[in-house]
Amino acid sequence: MSVAPVVQSGPAQSRPTRVMIVDDSAVIRGMIARWLTEAGGFEIVATASNGRMAVDSAERSKPEIILLDIEMPEVDGLAALPMILKAHPASKVIVISTLTQRNAEISLKCLSLGAVDYLAKPESARAAGAAADFRRDLIEKLRALGETKSRQARVLAPVIPVASTSFAPPAARPGTVRPQCLLIGSSTGGPRAVERVLLDLKPALSTIPVLIVQHMPAMFTAVFAEHLQALLSVPAREARDGDAVAPGTILVAPGGRHMGVVSSGGKAVIRLNDGPPENFCRPAVDVLFREAAGVFGASAIAAVLTGMGSDGTHGARHLTKAGATIIAQDEATSIVWGMPGSIVKAGLAHEILPLESIGRSLKGHITGSSK
Repeated sequence: MSVAPVVQSGPAQSRPTRVMIVDDSAVIRGMIARWLTEAGGFEIVATASNGRMAVDSAERSKPEIILLDIEMPEVDGLAALPMILKAHPASKVIVISTLTQRNAEISLKCLSLGAVDYLAKPESARAAGAAADFRRDLIEKLRALGETKSRQARVLAPVIPVASTSFAPPAARPGTVRPQCLLIGSSTGGPRAVERVLLDLKPALSTIPVLIVQHMPAMFTAVFAEHLQALLSVPAREARDGDAVAPGTILVAPGGRHMGVVSSGGKAVIRLNDGPPENFCRPAVDVLFREAAGVFGASAIAAVLTGMGSDGTHGARHLTKAGATIIAQDEATSIVWGMPGSIVKAGLAHEILPLESIGRSLKGHITGSSK
């Protein structure tokens, strides 16, 4: 499956995004460089075959985005990451690794150290479908991060004032039904955002179930759930079909499967399915939101955090019609303001908040307290 170049327009897109590729395989470095050149809008400013070279190159070439392999000689990606960010803090680092339990754990550790996203690298060139998916995801993620860079540049550069972009008016305040289930949808930059929200919400986590759709490949979601449990000291796991949706439990949608909710015997239970991707995503936030609206109605509360694309917007319409509350992360604190931005532009957000305020707001809704 080929990836068609995206035509860029306007002055904000006139300068290509500066990219550095760090991988011990010359074949991988050349392949990625070729893909980005063919896609257009990117400039390969440096390549490196190990972490030590990457640190030196980052300081000299000042890349805006760095693709960082994990397994490399001399200095691996995990060790190199903090040094790279110290040498050039403005870089956005995407970790690339093959899908193994160990690499999933290391990739999540890299996110906690400052990487903004991760990509599953095909294990071999023979997996043509996997290579096509990797290429598509790679270009989409870099485009999204490049657009974020362009928006920041417009804010910092002197400009002639123009009429502000008009979004749909915020959704009307829902009723005062106490939330009985918290739904969270996120993608690029999501793991750290989810952690922050749940840490701020921690005192109230024992009173409500939390269902999370974070766009992640299989294997990563189980590791992410284990990480949340260790971080929060609250039961958290990858969801299984038939799991009860119970207060004090965090369930993460498994990579590669949709997670929905149904009512069975008067209780809410998880239903997993292998249906086609929605918004090119599986799991999709839309599936969770749509089905949760039918089960919880006005007693659901949802947070849409940083992420590329518009997954969640269709499902949020169902939640809004059911009387549920929706909180969207603001643009300034989002790594990519795609998913929450789509919610805001559609007029479905009841609150638009910086990341550091979302947990506090959720806690207020859930406990009935303003503090």
